[in-house]
Amino acid sequence: MKNSKHFRSSMILGFGFYLLVSFCFTGQVLALSDADKAAIGTEVTTIYRAARGVVAKNQGLINDASKGDKGFSADVVISKTKENYKKATGNDFKMADAGSLKGQTQKALLDSISSVISDAQALINEKGKGLKGFLPAIFAKQMGDGFNKNMKGKAYIKLTAPKNYVRNRANRPDKWEANVIETMFKDAGYEKNKVFTENAKHKGKDAFRLILPEYYKKACLNCHGEPKGAKDITGGKKEGGKLGELGGAISFVIYN
Repeated sequence: MKNSKHFRSSMILGFGFYLLVSFCFTGQVLALSDADKAAIGTEVTTIYRAARGVVAKNQGLINDASKGDKGFSADVVISKTKENYKKATGNDFKMADAGSLKGQTQKALLDSISSVISDAQALINEKGKGLKGFLPAIFAKQMGDGFNKNMKGKAYIKLTAPKNYVRNRANRPDKWEANVIETMFKDAGYEKNKVFTENAKHKGKDAFRLILPEYYKKACLNCHGEPKGAKDITGGKKEGGKLGELGGAISFVIYN
């Protein structure tokens, strides 16, 4: 009888330990602090910007009608993304534990980058065609959509901008984003490049929200600069943006 009780107790304890380990390694950790979530958001938005920067820097190559295979593969883009990440942070890119939310978000974004670039190979390598429409903003939208699908409701990212600068309606700021952009990011006293975080609803769900302001660089003004209303190389109308002006934002969400 004593051995039987001991066996049952051991089974219960063992099963409990199994459930605990399984729970932790699914990434469903409810004890993340706001600081932890902000760190994850900073990581994801840094990778996001780093990857978009690779496409921006290689627009000349992508649109070179004289070349077929550009050598601009998913592996190359991931490698260059990690190089940009190091330039931005001063640190080598390292994957977090696969069971952690940080690790899941890193993998989800890298997988999305790889998938988008792989799917675009026929377009990128089309010889005889110059402007292909595979622009940084288009890539960022597709990269974000892939990330959101991969995260299955745990986290969300999108590129947005002040309302008067939005071209793709899918990138329009929601009320929370618009309020932060108009009342904080546009304030002359707001610290440049500083993220804003807050616990607020997103699509009706409780969430931790982070938004990162972005400012026009010289390369951006080719499509978004002056004169306002003139057509850019894509046929769209220039917004009349100025160097260093707030031109957009990256919005990131972790659902509570």
